[in-house]
Amino acid sequence: MTIEEEKGEGGNVWSEWLDFNHSNITTTATPDKPGVFKVHASMKILYIGSGTNLRQSLLESLSDPCISKARRFSYLITENAEYVKEQLLKEYRESHGGSLPTCMDK
Repeated sequence: MTIEEEKGEGGNVWSEWLDFNHSNITTTATPDKPGVFKVHASMKILYIGSGTNLRQSLLESLSDPCISKARRFSYLITENAEYVKEQLLKEYRESHGGSLPTCMDK
């Protein structure tokens, strides 16, 4: 099973892809719980992040010049956010010749 298929705490699964904008992030659709998130533009992952408060972490990401280019985001609620993020990054590197997502390759 890949990390993409892994279920989070309490049986939660990855959210659907949502438009990456202030409105979607601040609505109740984005929880203020710990978790991991991915953002993409043109079907290319730009950033994989985590935080103790998904809503706050995503809002902070909007102010990053690179990440703000993203068009969509998806999240997974989990208490093991850092572990899941590291696993996602490992899988990403393995399938992209060792490279990190665009906004993380600095």
